[in-house]
Amino acid sequence: MNKNPNLSPTAAPMPVQAPARRARNFEEVALGYEQAAAIGEARRCLGCANAPCRTGCPVGVRIPEFIAKVAEGDFAAAWELLSAENSLPAVCGRVCPQENQCQAVCVRGKKGESVAIGRLERFVADWHRTQAGAAPAVPPANGVSVAVVGSGPAGLACAGELARMGYAVTVYEALHTPGGVLAYGIPAFRLPKSILSEEIAALTAMGVTLQTDTVIGRTVGVQELLQSGFSAVFLGSGAGLPHFMGIPGETLCGVFSANEWLTRINLMHAADPGAMTPLMPARRVVVVGGGNVAMDAARCALRCGAEVTVVYRRGREELPARAEEIEHAEEEGVCFRLLANPVEVLGDENGFVSGICCDTMLLGEPDESGRRRPVAQPGAQFTLPCDAVIMAIGTTPNPLLHRTTPGLQADRRGRLITGEGCCRTSVPGVFAGGDAVTGAATVIQAMGAGRQAAREIDRYIKEKSHADH
Repeated sequence: MNKNPNLSPTAAPMPVQAPARRARNFEEVALGYEQAAAIGEARRCLGCANAPCRTGCPVGVRIPEFIAKVAEGDFAAAWELLSAENSLPAVCGRVCPQENQCQAVCVRGKKGESVAIGRLERFVADWHRTQAGAAPAVPPANGVSVAVVGSGPAGLACAGELARMGYAVTVYEALHTPGGVLAYGIPAFRLPKSILSEEIAALTAMGVTLQTDTVIGRTVGVQELLQSGFSAVFLGSGAGLPHFMGIPGETLCGVFSANEWLTRINLMHAADPGAMTPLMPARRVVVVGGGNVAMDAARCALRCGAEVTVVYRRGREELPARAEEIEHAEEEGVCFRLLANPVEVLGDENGFVSGICCDTMLLGEPDESGRRRPVAQPGAQFTLPCDAVIMAIGTTPNPLLHRTTPGLQADRRGRLITGEGCCRTSVPGVFAGGDAVTGAATVIQAMGAGRQAAREIDRYIKEKSHADH
């Protein structure tokens, strides 16, 4: 029980860069808690015996326990509790939507603001990063090898969990830099690349091997991995295939998928002066979509010097992005044109984008998602002048794996099919999880799937070994 409770109904605010300054740099926006703020916020936790917050965490972090240690000022013990369940705490503390998960069920949230669990997670992880402690212990090897396809959150979580069990894990990444969507999709102002590199380095220090520039399904097949000494394969290849609207003008020069736009900035450094692959100069950019990816693309375009408008077909209450990201975007100068749906991208005589034509929408009856369905208002079209359009309307898994792996089943959207409530695919020894199975979801949900797959892989290998003997 907290001996010195903090009864404040509001959470300690997160210090941030001033909007006018941060809108012109890629440095991290949120600055993190100081020790006094972290301890004060931790003392708001009631230490509930039934810990509803833990049930809201996809990886099962022992939340009240680690927060209690923060309240005591014992940050080392807090780190031990946190890192026992979460392979990437510094990442999750920054990009996990805690407000929809652990914080959504926090008891303090019933009569005020929930405990700022994510901010405390980040504080503990950042405190640990400043300590010159010993490298993580390498567990005793069990002599069994497992391959992991994809170095995004699902793959890294699976690899970390398997490494703790003593497996020799090799992670295959198609790009030249590990991290998956954490590396190519999330801008440095939300997740500094040094943080991601350090989290990945902690896994390699545990014995995880990373092999980049390897496209599984092209460079080597899934069956070849199984035949080359791996006892199991985990497919955590994510959902990186972008959606487009299928409207006229989408092939004009200046139309980007959000994936391409963010990859150019995050991995190819296209926003840097003298970049070998610079972005096409754009003075006015329209971003289509309302999720976190749309916010990331919009805020990147703003930092590249453009005037940016986000176009979304529903209203503000229906915006799926994190409230914090919407607020930050607005503070920085991103404009929002809500209840608007593009019907055509307009071009000039040279084939370059010159504008986008949109229907004005009204919200009708709820659709299958429970949100009110947007309906076009007759005779109420308008045009936004622009010279670049970024489509941020969702992604699906790349079909390469299931098309090149005999017997591997996928649904009509390209999502790999696994057994109900488990990560086993239709191919013996092959497991899958994260966005490759669910479609685009959150980082922490992908990590939860990766951890679950690791436990199922361990069980499968032990059962197979027992049967063979």
